[in-house]
Parts: sequence; C-alpha cells; structure tokens
Amino acid sequence: MNDFTIAIYCFVDDYLHVAGKKAAAKRKLNDAEVITTALVAARYFGGNLSTACSYMRQHQGCQMPHKSNFNRMLHRLSGVLASLFVALGQSLKELNCSCEYVIDSFPVAVCRNVRIARCRLLEGEAYRGYNASKKEYFYGFKVEVITTSDGLPVEYLIVAGSVHDAKAFQAMNVALPEGSCLYADSAYTNYELESLYQECERVSLLCERKSNSRRPDTPAMAFIKKTMRKRIETCFSGIENAFPKAIHAVTAEGFLLKITLFLFAYTIDKCI
Repeated sequence: MNDFTIAIYCFVDDYLHVAGKKAAAKRKLNDAEVITTALVAARYFGGNLSTACSYMRQHQGCQMPHKSNFNRMLHRLSGVLASLFVALGQSLKELNCSCEYVIDSFPVAVCRNVRIARCRLLEGEAYRGYNASKKEYFYGFKVEVITTSDGLPVEYLIVAGSVHDAKAFQAMNVALPEGSCLYADSAYTNYELESLYQECERVSLLCERKSNSRRPDTPAMAFIKKTMRKRIETCFSGIENAFPKAIHAVTAEGFLLKITLFLFAYTIDKCI
C-alpha cells in the first residue's frame, strides 16, 4: 500500500507541476495529496474517504482537513482528475505496440431494483437499463471503456443506463493511433461508422457479426474477435472487485466521481 501511495503521489504531483497548477499557500493539503487520498480510498478502502484520510494522517503525515472540507476540495478537482486520466491514457497508447484495443461497457447500479421508487440520487426512466450478460434490469449508469489488449483502460465515458452502446460510442471522443484495431461486440455495429473510421482515422472498427449481417466474418476472424473481447471482461471483473456492496454518495456528481476514481485506481494499480 505504501508503494502504491507514493507512486500515485509522484505521478499526480509531476503532472500538476507540468500543467502549472498551484495550490493556495494557506492550504494545509495540496492538490496532489487530495487526489492521492481519493485514489487510495478507491483502491484499498472501497471508496471510503474517511478511512483513507485517517490512513494518510497516521501513515503519511498529511494534515487532513475536516471530511466536508475534503469533499469540497475533491469535487473542485474533478476536472483535473479527468485530465490526469487522459494524460495517463495517452501514455499507455504510446506504449501499446500491438495497436489493438477493445471496447465494451459495464453497468453500475445506484440501488437495487426494489428501491428505485425511493431513490433520491437519480430520477427518471433514462437511468433504467438492461444488462444483457446477466439478463436483468438495473437503475444507474453505464460505463463505456476502451482498453488495450492487455486490459489497461485508456478511455471511458459514463452515460445513463438506458443509452445504447452504439449511441454512447458515437458520443465518445475516440483518439486512437493510426493503424489501430478496435474490437467490439455486435451491439456496436454501425457500417457507416466503420467506414468513416477507416477512411478518416485509419482505425479498423472490428465488431462481432450477427447471423444476418451484411458483412459476415470468416471463421478465423470471428474467432479472433471473440478471443480479444474476453480480455476486457477480465478488466471489468478487476474494477468491480474494488466496489463496495453499495457505493455511498450524496449527489449524482459524487457517485460519478467515485466511479472515475475506481477506474483510475485500477489502471494505476495495473501499471505499477
């Protein structure tokens, strides 16, 4: 845990210095320590910020503020946290010599189905989605993730649970190197988008084909696509293993922030 904490702090602090972001002189806790504490909470304490603050105070000598002040500081740094993930993802893309990527999504429910009527965090049918792999409905968000062939997340997008994968993919700002191959399941099938990516971005979008597809695959290609897609399922299992039984959040923004922290902490943990 100590090595993980030091590695995170060094990475975050170096990025903030390069970006020219400086904390106020009177603050007891700088931005790098705030982000490091949040990532440690996601990695080791199930997203419990209070426990992570206690750990940083006792073992790292940080002067932690009150819980409410720490939450406000963390929410103000949500944009910086997103920029950090983009920078890390860009570095992982440059190191990915195979140029092979996989895209898929996993659901994150804010509550159980029997409690949807009493849910105060979200409202509306837009958040009611269907998990095809488990054949069940859920109420919450869907996380679209692009990983390398080794299962390292490089890009993500969080959408409402009812949004179809194909529409969510169109909303993503996909920035993959030229010559890359992006493997996806049949839910991402869009012939026009496949041609557009190939012509404009030089990126091959390789979706699994349905039985009635107008562009059927050879048996060899079908096997390759199926094999590649299994790797991202292992990644999702690792991310969800860090989830607590219920992700505690008071606002929807806080819930989304914790999802980002879990995803970020998993990526850094696999890079170390």
